Amino acid sequence: MTSRRAPRGAATTTVVIAVIVVIAAVTGVMLLRGGGSGHNGNGDPDSFIVQSGSFDITIPASGELAALKQTEISSQLESRATITYIIEEGVWVEPGDVLIRLNDEEMVERIKDQEDAVNTAENAWVTARSNLEIQRQTNASEIEEADLNVRLAELALKAWEEGEHVSARQSLELELKTADKDYKRLVERFEASKDLLEQEFISEDEFKRDEISMIQARSRWEQAKLAIKVYDEYQFERDKAQLESDLKQARDRRARLEKRHATDIERLETEVASRAYHLESRKERLAKYKRQQALCTIRAPQAGLVVYATSLDVNRRGRGESPPDVGTEISPKRPVIVLPDTSKMIAEVKVNEALSGKIRSGQRAIVISDALPDTAVEGEVLDVGVLAESGGWRDPTRRDYTVRVLLSDGADLGLKPSMRCKTDIFVGRVDDAVFVPIQAIFRDGPVAFVYVPEGSGYAQKRVELGRSSELFIEITDGLAEGDVVLLREPSADRIRSRIPIEETSRNGWMNGQTPPGPPQGRAGDATDGKAERSQRSSGERPRRPQGQRPARGNGDDGGADGDEPSPSAGQDGETAATPRKRGDNGS
Repeated sequence: MTSRRAPRGAATTTVVIAVIVVIAAVTGVMLLRGGGSGHNGNGDPDSFIVQSGSFDITIPASGELAALKQTEISSQLESRATITYIIEEGVWVEPGDVLIRLNDEEMVERIKDQEDAVNTAENAWVTARSNLEIQRQTNASEIEEADLNVRLAELALKAWEEGEHVSARQSLELELKTADKDYKRLVERFEASKDLLEQEFISEDEFKRDEISMIQARSRWEQAKLAIKVYDEYQFERDKAQLESDLKQARDRRARLEKRHATDIERLETEVASRAYHLESRKERLAKYKRQQALCTIRAPQAGLVVYATSLDVNRRGRGESPPDVGTEISPKRPVIVLPDTSKMIAEVKVNEALSGKIRSGQRAIVISDALPDTAVEGEVLDVGVLAESGGWRDPTRRDYTVRVLLSDGADLGLKPSMRCKTDIFVGRVDDAVFVPIQAIFRDGPVAFVYVPEGSGYAQKRVELGRSSELFIEITDGLAEGDVVLLREPSADRIRSRIPIEETSRNGWMNGQTPPGPPQGRAGDATDGKAERSQRSSGERPRRPQGQRPARGNGDDGGADGDEPSPSAGQDGETAATPRKRGDNGS
């Protein structure tokens, strides 16, 4: 294969264009390092002309996007089940679409067994009801018979009291009267026979017969009297007691029947209720198994994007289980799929505990997704987490709060959950103030100062600080608009003058004492140190407020690589700067 050599004129043109591009790049870098303020008399590009104006106080944070509302899809079965079908991840579904199908063979067998149990329980219930009805009819017949026996006993007693007893008494009295009259008649006849025998009108034999008749009549009279006595004293009481006893026995038998019937009915009613409960429980279990069988087909309750729960675990913890597939066994209630509603998205970002107290619901925020780095989306703070989260084994002393920011628009940008994002939360604004970049501030104990040009070098100048953002800090005293400050600490041979030690002592520190606070470094206090470590560990680079452009350092003080000190609590509840201590040379 032969190659064609480019014409010499074309090669020369290419070299010229490359040189122009390099010159333009170098010029742009020089302009950026000068911050648009020009150089000072010493020719140092790391300088900044003090400005007067306004700037926003923002807190940078990073995190990931999430749906404001999302539905977790899990198995509602009571036992583990195997997937026979699962929809692909990333598919958009509508309400009612099938997401998962689970193996229902075991549930089908349970339904068949339970249907047999329902039929058996229903037959037992019908039998128990029939036995109860038969027992009620039998009881009614026996009670009727018992009532008849009681009635007959009552009638027998009444018939004896009003008929038989009276009749028997009258018969005995009649016999007694008849025997009495007959006896008296025969006594008179016997007396007459005596006279007739003496007069020999009758024979001795006739006299004897009259005497025997008299004796027999006397015996009948005495027997009649004895019969009345026996009846009154014994027979009457015996007959009355017998009849009353018959009546009582009839009534007692009826009462015993009622008790026995009540016991039998209660027992049978209990059995019917037990059979009914048994039948109902079997029906409920059958209905539950049918519902469980229906739950083997899981449908989408709402429209949304299909996301596997295992994917979320990987994004959040860096590890997780394999994604679900056909044959995967899943546990009850454990999320398998998440359906986020991407029409309303939120940013869940982490904010260091030193800064979380400045964030309130309703504050404005700007969210930029890593997927769309050139698109800023307006947002509003929803809430701040109640409890801080640990930094884990990498930074056990770190404590972050989760802040949720609702995105006001961006529904048509294709944002998805778990996308990484950065957020600027606007917690305040400084108006009409003299300010410098925070890189220009240094500290010796409680005294803050800047380096200003002096001759061919620099001099320390004390300043009073106000509120600050992650880029700028307000100067309340010590500088005026148009002054020039250095954005890094100069070398020792270029420092022409320093703040007198006595001035430091007048602010509460004795000569030779070490002021309290964090060790030598970029942080001005413990709180600022935490904020700085949080910002560095999250990999964030503070973004400039719109319309502001600070000077960039040369790398010696960290200004060029984006490792600016983080803001911390300052005056008026806003954010204070994190100046450096004297002698903290970034190089």
